[in-house]
Amino acid sequence: MNATPDASGQKAGLPTVVLVHGAFADSSSWNGVIAHLKRRGYPVMAVANPLRGVQEDAAYVRSVLDTVDGPVVMAAHSYGGAVMTEAADGAANVKALVYVASISPDVGESVLDLTMKYPGSQLGTSIKMVPCRLPDGSTGMEQYIEQDKFPAVFAADVAPDVAEVMAVTQRPPTESAQTGSVAKVAWKTIPSWTLISTRDLGIPPDLQRFMAQRAGSTTVEIEASHAVAVSQPGPVADFIDSAARATTG
Repeated sequence: MNATPDASGQKAGLPTVVLVHGAFADSSSWNGVIAHLKRRGYPVMAVANPLRGVQEDAAYVRSVLDTVDGPVVMAAHSYGGAVMTEAADGAANVKALVYVASISPDVGESVLDLTMKYPGSQLGTSIKMVPCRLPDGSTGMEQYIEQDKFPAVFAADVAPDVAEVMAVTQRPPTESAQTGSVAKVAWKTIPSWTLISTRDLGIPPDLQRFMAQRAGSTTVEIEASHAVAVSQPGPVADFIDSAARATTG
C-alpha cells in the first residue's frame, strides 16, 4: 500500500521523496533509507512497483506521482530506474532523479539490452522461470532468483539472516519487464544523480558508469552489493538529500 506522505515536511519546504523499488524486491528494501530521510524531515512515499512490464509499471507509478503535491525527488533501484525514466518524463513537479544501483535506459533500450553490454552480471545464471497468468488472461513467465544464490548475487554485504529473508520474500518481475523498452526518457530533461555500487553482481559497475556519463549525472561510487539501499542506507539517504538540496533549495 502506498502511504500518503507527511505534510509537515512539505510545509517546511522539503520535497517529497518518491522511492521506486526494482525487481526481486519490494518497498521494504527502502526501509533503512526511509528512516534516515524521515529523521531529516522529508515526506516519503515508497511506491509498490507492479513488476509486470515497463510501460504498465511506468503508467502506475505516474498515476501515483500525479497525486503528490509540491516538488518531488524520485529515487529508484535496479529495474525501478527504467520505470522511473519513463514515468517521470513530463512531470513538472519532479526536480531530480536519483538512480541507485540502477538502470537508466535511452529510448528503445530494455533492461536486458543494457545488461548485455558489459560483462559481470550473474543474474542470468541465477534465474528460475515460472509460468504465470498475465492480466490479459494469457500465459507469461515470471523470474525468480534461486533462493540459495540470492544472497551472493543480490545482497552479498547484507547480514546473512536478512539476505535469506529477502530471498524468500522477493517479488518476481515478468519476463517482459526485462525485455520491454522505454519510449520516454526523463533524464534528458530532469537533472540526475547516480549512485554506483562497485561490487554489484546484478548491474555491472561499468554499465552503471556508462549510463551515468551518458545522462550527465552527478555520480558517487560506494563499495557495496546490488542491495546497497539495504546494506548502506545512510549513504544512500545522504545522496538523495544532496540531490534534493541541489534542486529544490
